[in-house]
Amino acid sequence: MLLLLLPLFFVSQSGLAQDFENLQVSPSGIVRCATTENEILLRSANPNRETVEQFENWMSQKIAERRNNPTSRSTNEVITIPVVVHVLSNGDLVGVNENLADARIFSQIQVLNQDFRRMLDTPGYNDSEFGADTEIEFCLAQQKPDGTATNGINRITVSQGSFDTRPEVETMKTTTQWDPLRYFNIWVVNFGGSINNLLGYAQFPSTSGLPGLNTNGGAANTDGVVISYTSFGSQAIANVGAYSSTYNRGRTTTHEMGHALGLRHIWGDGNGNYQTGVTDCNATDYCADTPPAGYLHYGCQTDVDTCFDDYVDMVENYMDYSDDTCMNIFTNDQKTRIMTVMNNSVRRVQLKTSNACSAPLSVNESDFNKAINIYPNPTSNFINYLITDTIAVNSIIISDISGKEVYRNNQVALPEPIDVSGLSSGVYFVTFKSNTATATKKFIKE
Repeated sequence: MLLLLLPLFFVSQSGLAQDFENLQVSPSGIVRCATTENEILLRSANPNRETVEQFENWMSQKIAERRNNPTSRSTNEVITIPVVVHVLSNGDLVGVNENLADARIFSQIQVLNQDFRRMLDTPGYNDSEFGADTEIEFCLAQQKPDGTATNGINRITVSQGSFDTRPEVETMKTTTQWDPLRYFNIWVVNFGGSINNLLGYAQFPSTSGLPGLNTNGGAANTDGVVISYTSFGSQAIANVGAYSSTYNRGRTTTHEMGHALGLRHIWGDGNGNYQTGVTDCNATDYCADTPPAGYLHYGCQTDVDTCFDDYVDMVENYMDYSDDTCMNIFTNDQKTRIMTVMNNSVRRVQLKTSNACSAPLSVNESDFNKAINIYPNPTSNFINYLITDTIAVNSIIISDISGKEVYRNNQVALPEPIDVSGLSSGVYFVTFKSNTATATKKFIKE
């Protein structure tokens, strides 16, 4: 596996220069999740990013369409999400400290599949009448963006011992992320400094093409989840390396993946306070089959009913803050939200057709990809391309980060500059096709 030495991550993008504030701390001093706080910061830095209300209005419409059109879904619509796990370390040997052993990574993918598929005879199974097999599966990528082979683990050596602020983490993500249209990115890091007690956070999905909103969804280059290395993987499956004493069964990643697929905390992130006992039973997670909860829960408080509605709080739900060993349920309404996101949300829907979990490209395709170069990159007006091979290119297609085609030439003759001056600033992908191979290159339009 390639080891890439990266320098200290200095914050160079104003949109990332904001740190977490007012994080919820557990009685043991742990911050279980910072996803809601991350979303607030993303929205403040990206004015075109939709609000919660806009996202939920869009979700409500898409869910209604799904329910009113039975032919739009099948009884077995299993979706496989290709994953790349970026392991950030400061030079430790594999298996030492934050440079987790392969077995830890494999165990985490196993836990995700057990939990999201409600697998019988595993910790992810439950016999609740509300429990659901979400029909989401995860696989480690088998090919890198250039088409060569990988086991889905991308080990990156950095010159710092820990990531001490959100801006450091977010900047790191922009420089290490693999194409979010083909891979779901997970970063495993050593949190330090002001976030040393954080277990993880995710980026919520974005809508696609809402009027007045940034149609590329915004913040594409930070999309994914970040997990503390001590909470990544399952000690019950791979007892190698250091684990958290409580959060050691891989459920932090299950929780954050739930956020990345559109799920909210079961207490709706209301104004309740578990420390004082003050409840807020009006906040919602937009799922009718998760009983109202007045506030979050730690431990495994299976007999508490904070909203006195004759239903105990669903503390076993993956979207609460309970201990890892307590969690074991996604509900049917949560499944509906996940499927709605996977079938409609920008970037998530592209993952359905990704070939990242397929065998690596053929030698011909790999050579074709290496034979094509584009320049300048970034660019303002034109993209030039150079083909150092005799393979004839039949068509050239440019797509934006959401997958929308913005340029096509099906009658390619001699190489000539491609005018991109009319495109908006952002990230684009240019695809070259021959009779036998396809190559895709990423460029930035300034």
